Amino acid sequence: MVIAIDGPGGAGKTTVAMAVAHSLGWEHLDTGATYRAATIAALRAGADPLDAEAVLRAVARAHIQYRDGVIYLDGKPVPAEARSEEVNDAVSAVSAHAAVRKHIVAEQRAWVAKRGGDAVVEGRDIGTVVFPDARVKVFVTALPDIRAARRAGDSEATHKHVSEIEADLRRRDHIDSTRDASPLRRADDAVVIDTSYLGVAEVTRQILVLVDSA
Repeated sequence: MVIAIDGPGGAGKTTVAMAVAHSLGWEHLDTGATYRAATIAALRAGADPLDAEAVLRAVARAHIQYRDGVIYLDGKPVPAEARSEEVNDAVSAVSAHAAVRKHIVAEQRAWVAKRGGDAVVEGRDIGTVVFPDARVKVFVTALPDIRAARRAGDSEATHKHVSEIEADLRRRDHIDSTRDASPLRRADDAVVIDTSYLGVAEVTRQILVLVDSA
């Protein structure tokens, strides 16, 4: 069974997905990390993030892995670089290319298949594109100021004011929601959970109830 968890940045996707996976004894895939690794590959190759063909060539040559909660590029862990400001600025452009998404989505599906089809997968298009037939679909959201406050505790936001982080999140939301390829949106059959005033344990409990009834 695939548990699809979608939502915008700062809504708590990764934290909740990890907690749900731990409760079930399953693995968790952060698909956003795979796009960040793809962005690193493109930047290292000197590709313009807006050049779809150049980005695809770089990504196709790269070896992206996700295991034990860590993203790897060509055999080396790159979690810190994946959260760098340079990658933050380019990842939306890289992930907007349809051909790049097609390539990475195939790898994401293969990752789940290698685990017998049981996994918690989180991102922005899991329930709509990557696993549209997932038996459990959740769309997590939260108020913009709360999302920004959460991100303020991340390493890449150390030197940013909360208002600047909120502006960055709104920009990313707009780009992701209006792109032609796999835009960020709630699947029609997804259950919406507003995490603004809920703890991780409560959100996890709600999702596990959905799993039990699936």
